[in-house]
Amino acid sequence: MAKPKIGIIIGSTRQGRFADKPANWIHEIARQRGDIDVELVDLRDFPLPFFDEVASSAWVPSKNETARKWQAKVASFDGFIVTVAEYNRGPTAVLKNALDYAYTEWNKKSVGFVGYGGTGGSRAVEQLRLHAVELQMAPIRAGVHIQWPDMLAANEGRKQLAEQPHLQQSANDMLNQLVWWTDALVAARAKDAGAAARAA
Repeated sequence: MAKPKIGIIIGSTRQGRFADKPANWIHEIARQRGDIDVELVDLRDFPLPFFDEVASSAWVPSKNETARKWQAKVASFDGFIVTVAEYNRGPTAVLKNALDYAYTEWNKKSVGFVGYGGTGGSRAVEQLRLHAVELQMAPIRAGVHIQWPDMLAANEGRKQLAEQPHLQQSANDMLNQLVWWTDALVAARAKDAGAAARAA
């Protein structure tokens, strides 16, 4: 059976972003596990306009070509890890916009978060967990929260994220939960698909 595929979404697009460091770090840890396939997904590669469709794609197919490409990319994954910058106690606008540009493609899939900032991105992550529930996702309890001193150390080259044991432990805890829920939801979606095929 194919391994579950996890998309690691880089949730910031600004120049000089910190997001590449945690994204590459968690990608490397996840890649070494052997029980999942992982792929980095950069929102810079999907320059979505601020939502301007007539309705959610849950009800009406999107007209924007980039939106359709984004939906296809989201659909290709079984679960997600999202890097989360905290701006004014919330997630980036570009990340929230990307969530809103898909719907069924998110449904019944797991999601974990790697936050960073003054409180480790915790306030932004809490908001995203609510959004994820509305998108019928399964946000997991464990998360990675990179505090400001850890960010500074990584940015200044004094101590990289991979050299910080407390972050490594958080990453492993998050990934263990993410894989469990991903496996469970892959099986449940397959069961639903089988039931639908038999009823057709």
